[in-house]
Amino acid sequence: MFVEGGWKPSWEPPRKPRLTKRQESVLLWIIGANLLLLLVAPIGGATVFHALLAMMRQG
Repeated sequence: MFVEGGWKPSWEPPRKPRLTKRQESVLLWIIGANLLLLLVAPIGGATVFHALLAMMRQG
């Protein structure tokens, strides 16, 4: 009854091209850096917070 990939309505917007290999690589590096920061930032933040508390107790 229907043919796949046959007729398409003229009002359908054109599809955007997929990411290039370079864009995909950059996106993966950004995601990896964000995941690393999710693990490191709380530890670093806790260290700074403890250092500030130690400085306030000494004074």
